[in-house]
Amino acid sequence: MAKEELLHTMVEHLDIKRVNVVPLIEMMGQTAFQARNLARAAQIADAMVADPQATVILTLAGSLISAGQKGVILDLLRCNAVDAIVSTGANIVDQDFFEALGFRHYQGNPFADDNALREQMIDRIYDTYIDEEELRVCDETIRVIAETLEPRAYSSREFIQAMGAYLAEHHPDAESIVLEAYRRDVPIFVPAFSDCSAGFGLVAHQVAHPDRHVSIDSVKDFRELTAIKVWAGTTGLLMIGGGVPKNFVQDIVVSAEFLGYEAAMHQYAVQLTVADERDGALSGSTLKEANSWGKVSLAQEQMVFGEATVTFPLLAGYVYHKGNWRERQPRSWARALASGQLLDYAAAAHAQK
Repeated sequence: MAKEELLHTMVEHLDIKRVNVVPLIEMMGQTAFQARNLARAAQIADAMVADPQATVILTLAGSLISAGQKGVILDLLRCNAVDAIVSTGANIVDQDFFEALGFRHYQGNPFADDNALREQMIDRIYDTYIDEEELRVCDETIRVIAETLEPRAYSSREFIQAMGAYLAEHHPDAESIVLEAYRRDVPIFVPAFSDCSAGFGLVAHQVAHPDRHVSIDSVKDFRELTAIKVWAGTTGLLMIGGGVPKNFVQDIVVSAEFLGYEAAMHQYAVQLTVADERDGALSGSTLKEANSWGKVSLAQEQMVFGEATVTFPLLAGYVYHKGNWRERQPRSWARALASGQLLDYAAAAHAQK
């Protein structure tokens, strides 16, 4: 088949506003197995959004935006139900920023001839196709953004804000998580920033400027996230998948304590995952296990073992249609970080007293 025939049917993003799933979730709460776990997870997610003192941190792993979940995240941002995001680079750069530039993901076939796809420069994510030539435009755009910045070390949050500013100027009508978060002062962290299209663009930038260039400091990411924990006090985690994003947000409790601050464990925690806990890997490790490390309270935590493209829209739909987000006030953590206010740990210690 010709390339244009393969890249024909676009992946459409879900709209949780269209279907009120609250009655369904409440019925699931009266059943068993993962249905009941999902109902409890939805109730905990709603509770953290309803808590006026809680900062809600959303983590994203796996391939979500390419699979039609961008609208779900945008709706959570627009109803002020998310205060910070920690993600893999693929979701934020290769998928969300990529689509913001005007490109799309396409429905494909998991049994396709991958060699034939490679020859036509089509990349496959299970049953989804991406045009590699368009991805390289995304790589180049990251290089262009880097060229506009003062040569120094940036947190990924700082660089992603520059990406948001780029979209605001060049693609102001884009349906984009990066753009929406930029406009709402919601910080986005990608601790493994180079592990995506951003890496190709930044490598090209650094090769062209070996002595004075932009670099990404993952320690600064950790420091900034720790600062949010220190100042926020009460925190809740909504974790989609596991990996680096999950570990980073859990570890900020220990990091704050290591610096000498009183830091409560995350008071709310939900994880949607398909990973298995029995191999000892982080992605499948239970939230109860995280309690042994002093990271997550056992009061309101729930694991849901199910594929996120099924469980996430249901949980988010429950939170949206319950409507407890309507009284939430924006936290504006990105603005506070940019001002340097949050990194004043002496002030934070005084505030805690």
